[in-house]
Amino acid sequence: MFAIVEIAGLQYKVEQDQKLFVNRLAGDKGSKVSFDKILLTVNGSITVGAPAVSGITVEAEILDHVKADKVIVFKKKRRKGYKVKNGHRQSLTQIQITGITGFEGAKKEEKAARKTTKKADAETAESAE
Repeated sequence: MFAIVEIAGLQYKVEQDQKLFVNRLAGDKGSKVSFDKILLTVNGSITVGAPAVSGITVEAEILDHVKADKVIVFKKKRRKGYKVKNGHRQSLTQIQITGITGFEGAKKEEKAARKTTKKADAETAESAE
């Protein structure tokens, strides 16, 4: 079982108990966060959102706030005496996925939607006769 979730503008494939680094999130170390913009889920069957799957949430716990390795940005124009050296360290948050919840509710919603479409199809078929 996995899901593709959008966290801080980037898409990640997540599974239960997975640890990953994402762009800095608001929250203290040890606090819980949840993400509700789920783009795709796979739990025996594939559910693709348009644009997001409703009823599914991904729960995570913030483990730590860290900085990534330094990235050096060096610019040079040859024979002109122009050299500039800059760099930065990206701020990251390490999270652990504690669970993907809401599959039961999503299945119920799908069944209800199917029933309503079947009823609507039956009604249109009866009115056409």
